Amino acid sequence: MNKALNGEAVQRRQLNWRKRISDHVAYGLLVYTGLHIFVTMGALKTGQGSILPYFSLVVLVGAIIPACRWLEKQWEVLGDEGAGDPAHAPRFRKHVALVWIAAIGLPFLLTGLFKAIVAIA
Repeated sequence: MNKALNGEAVQRRQLNWRKRISDHVAYGLLVYTGLHIFVTMGALKTGQGSILPYFSLVVLVGAIIPACRWLEKQWEVLGDEGAGDPAHAPRFRKHVALVWIAAIGLPFLLTGLFKAIVAIA
């Protein structure tokens, strides 16, 4: 009996939603930043405005980082028991999907939006 309880406690310590979401957010920010640099530099080579890198930086600091921090805070409120509760798996998968869709899609969306604004003006 004691062995089963200890095994469950070890499993709960290994499953830590707070750490896992934090890792996804960190890697997502790295991917977002790398893609944004790559896409922005491609847009700059076409000769469409030199303000694009500054706009990218403003969006990163003003919107993306606070949004990621907000997402992490939703998981930080879990206590030690809640951090290892398998019942949080569906919500975790939804948040991870959101992080990665944003990390991969937003650089292209923002650069395309900015190029459209420059083309109209």
